[in-house]
Amino acid sequence: MAVKTAPTTLNLHQTRLSFMSIAPNTSFQKGFFNSPFRPAPFLANPHLQTLFASVHRKTRPQLARQRQRITLTDGDFVLLDAHTPTQISPNAPLVLVIHGLSGSSDSHYVLGLQKALAAQHWPSVAMNCRGATEPNQATRAYHAGASDDVRGVFQHLVDSQERPIMIVGYSLGGSMTLKTLAELGDHPRLLAGVAVSTPLEMAICAKRLDKGFSMIYRKHLLDELHALWYAKLRYLENTGATSEAQKIEQCLTHAPFKSFWQFDDLLMAPLHGFDGVHDYYARCRPNQFLKDIKVPTLVIHAMDDPFMSPLVIPQSNELSPMIHFELAESGGHVGFISGTVTKPVYYLEQRIPAFLNYIHSSR
Repeated sequence: MAVKTAPTTLNLHQTRLSFMSIAPNTSFQKGFFNSPFRPAPFLANPHLQTLFASVHRKTRPQLARQRQRITLTDGDFVLLDAHTPTQISPNAPLVLVIHGLSGSSDSHYVLGLQKALAAQHWPSVAMNCRGATEPNQATRAYHAGASDDVRGVFQHLVDSQERPIMIVGYSLGGSMTLKTLAELGDHPRLLAGVAVSTPLEMAICAKRLDKGFSMIYRKHLLDELHALWYAKLRYLENTGATSEAQKIEQCLTHAPFKSFWQFDDLLMAPLHGFDGVHDYYARCRPNQFLKDIKVPTLVIHAMDDPFMSPLVIPQSNELSPMIHFELAESGGHVGFISGTVTKPVYYLEQRIPAFLNYIHSSR
């Protein structure tokens, strides 16, 4: 299966002109619209936007949560961290939050969103993808197309409580979210979705991470992923799962990986049932799922995201009528820091609850 050809530069330029000429809009239009986000002074640079929170939030937002281990259909497990506010709105939905690559429920943006939702008296559940916080039992972990795991968690939440459910995913978690939303269709308990800084065209993103300062992000992510996979290998060896350990060990003979093309081709693809990197990217590229989404969904994307290029932005005819596609000139990757350097405002923690409230109140 061939990887999708990116939109031509001319078409992309015309698309940019069509929405960048629109004034910033605090409402949530369908289709493409220009984001009201404005970066904090001195933080307009995409790398500062991307990295600021890792310095400013060395102490994570504090939130009391209850951890639950649930079993998936293949016998493996994931961990959920739930927060239920002391005072909870009677008709509030439940928000499922999914972290990005090498993240977890302890990622600052996950905790920040859960805290923001708690402030409006909404419960939330943060999903730790397979192997994110501790080694899981199966050979596989999580990947851009792991919607089966999200659907497993969604079904658990449907069975265990009565509230409607909204799903929010960041970065690679956004990829999983968009695929899940398309597969769930108009499920009666699914209310809305949000995807932030999603690698909408995986092949383009892998190439972008091989260039310039973005190689620093690539090295950091690959180093963390190496550590996770080596820890998993030792865990499986120590628990007597010899067959599973040998599969991982064989893939790790190619380490250290120098690019995501190598990592995804030589480890992720063979361990997750794909016929190489091109098959993985083609089958899991999020843009192909946008047209099938049947619930209101907000996609938040920065034009200067250093993990990708503007070529990942889909054409208008690739969007479902339910997609609200918010494009910001700046914001970096899961950054979106406004306010000031000394008093930063985490825009996503205002914007996402505002959209979810907008959808919930218009039911």
